This record gives sequence, C-alpha cells and structure tokens, in this order.
Amino acid sequence: MIKIKQMTLYRLRMPLRTPFLNWREQVKEKDLYICELVDQDGVTGYGESVAFDSPWYTEETTETVHYIAKTYLKQLLKEPFLHPSEFIERANVIKRNHMAKAMVEGALWDIFAKRLEMPLYQVLGGKNPKVNVGVAIGMKQTDDETLDAIGQAEKDGYKRIKLKVSKKNDLRLIKKIRTKFPMMPLMMDANGAYTIHDIEHVKKFDHYNLLMIEQPFHPEDFVDHKYLQEQLHTPVCLDESIHTIQDVRTAIALESCRIISVKLGRVGGFRNALTIHDLCQKHQIGLWTGGMLEAGIGRAQSLALATLPGFTYPADQAGADRYWEKDILSEEIIAENGMITLPQRPGIGYEVDKAAIAYYQIDREIVKV
Repeated sequence: MIKIKQMTLYRLRMPLRTPFLNWREQVKEKDLYICELVDQDGVTGYGESVAFDSPWYTEETTETVHYIAKTYLKQLLKEPFLHPSEFIERANVIKRNHMAKAMVEGALWDIFAKRLEMPLYQVLGGKNPKVNVGVAIGMKQTDDETLDAIGQAEKDGYKRIKLKVSKKNDLRLIKKIRTKFPMMPLMMDANGAYTIHDIEHVKKFDHYNLLMIEQPFHPEDFVDHKYLQEQLHTPVCLDESIHTIQDVRTAIALESCRIISVKLGRVGGFRNALTIHDLCQKHQIGLWTGGMLEAGIGRAQSLALATLPGFTYPADQAGADRYWEKDILSEEIIAENGMITLPQRPGIGYEVDKAAIAYYQIDREIVKV
C-alpha cells in the first residue's frame, strides 16, 4: 500500500551543451519540472516532465504541466495505491495532459519499485539491463558539421543515427552521408515537414537503405501516412501521431506505419506505454523509445521501458554527457560502445543529486496532498 504524504515540484532550467535544432524549433535549454513524492514510510520517488517551454511539439508546455500537477493531479494522490497503474485509471477524468500525468506516475512507479526492492526495469517486465542506444543529431549550419557529428557518434560506438531533416536539406545530405558512411544504420526524422504532395520526393529515400523515416506528415494524417507507406519500401515510423492506445489501433487498422516511437511523456506514462507495447507486439509493429532531451530521471525511466522485449530498435537515450555539462544524478548515465547498462539498485537505479537540483533550480513548490 502506497500513501503519498507530500509532493514537491522543482522547476529547473538546464542549458544544453549544444543547441538542438529541427525544422520547427531550436532548443538551447530545457525548462522542466521534477516531481518528488514521499510516501507514508519516507520512501521517495521521482518523475520528470518532458514538455518544452512552448507548444511546438504538443499542446503541453512547462507551465501547463505545473498547473495541472498542482491543481488537479494532486487530488488523485489523496487515496492510497496498491499499484501505480491505478493512478492513470484515476487520471482518465482529466483530458490529455499526458506529460503532466507521466511525470507524477513516474514518481509512483519509482516508489513502488523501491518498496519491492527491485530495479524499475524488472518491475516493468524487462529481463536484460543492457540497452542498445543511438543518437539524435539536430540540424547543423553546414553539411560538414553533420558529417563530423556522425563520425564522432560512430567512433563512440553508437548503434544508430537519427537525423533531423527538412525538404531543404534531406536528399543532398543523405547522399553525402551514404557516401561517407555506407553501412551506418540511419533514420530520418521529419517532425511533420512533408505533406502528401511531397510523396514522390519522399519515395526517393528508398534509394538510401534507411532504417525508417519518422513522422513524415502531420500528426493527424493517419490516412496520408497509409498512402505513403503503401508506396514506400522504407518503414514509416509514427511519433507525434501516437498519444493513446486508440491512436495505435488506428495506425494498425489503416496500416499507416510499420514502426512506432514510444515516448513516456507523450503517451501518459508507463501504464499506457505497456499497453501500447503489448498491442504492437501482437501485430508485429516495431518499437523503440524516442527521446525528449531528458535529464537524468526521465532518461533512466525511458531506458527502463526500453528493456521490454518489443523494443527491438536502439533507444534514443544516449549517454547524458552528450547533452549536459552536469546531469541531476549522482552517477552519470554512460553509454559504452553504444550500450547503456542499467544498475541493479531499486527504483530507477540512480541517486538524485540534490546539489545539482539546487544548482539548476529556479523555483520549488511543496504541494499539500
């Protein structure tokens, strides 16, 4: 039985080592909340919000996460929990706001695993603590900068490259990459940069042996993604399109994609991610865990999810040193030869660095439950 006694919301502002650019937005720092829950026995769990400070990715922002958590989600913590999945059942009365829900639910799962004295990945059903990981490379000023970044990632042993593209740079850049790195597992992430009118252009990607093209069209264009996938040898991966299990069912029924990227924040947390995982396994849809420029808590939780058997493509959660001068964990998440090995300690497996939290903190609020 878990009875939550206190919620604390820490607002952090963490500058990225290098600005991350896609065709929609440039992210120079991550403005985020950390949710700390304490139960009746003093066991502490942590969750992290992955929303950005403007609504370019989804409708949620750092501000909306804060408001929903302190105003509505706290009410759902008043009654005890036998299992953290009960939280999402209670939260169904609140429409969407998946990133706020995932933040609080993540803290409950952390407490639950600690009370069981088990690593979170095992509680979720994962067996192998070793996770293959890739890197996401944002748009650069020059093609040479992009090639240098790929070369460094290859040298570091990463298993897959995800490249942000737009109609302005895609084919020119892919040709150069394939000339220099003919065997590198490579995928394109369009963030909805194309439309159905670009279908002949997108079909040219088939010449370059890509793992997938992620979210080529607008998130709501399930039908247009179906038409594209019918004509494209390269697998279509849906990302921003997938928020709920109903979205997954729609994609499967229409055959809109062959792969889905699961992001804990976007789908509302572990309970929903596990349901999506099981359905995709049943229908032989490929899976991987996408990244949201997470700090340490969110990165550790996404990696725990990536240990499940359906996640067969390398995860997006590269080593923390690619993103932060200093992360918020006492022990840095390190990738060795393109693989991260999760610790066997209970919960997320990493200690939160309170000094780092204080360093990045711009606000703190204790919320009475």
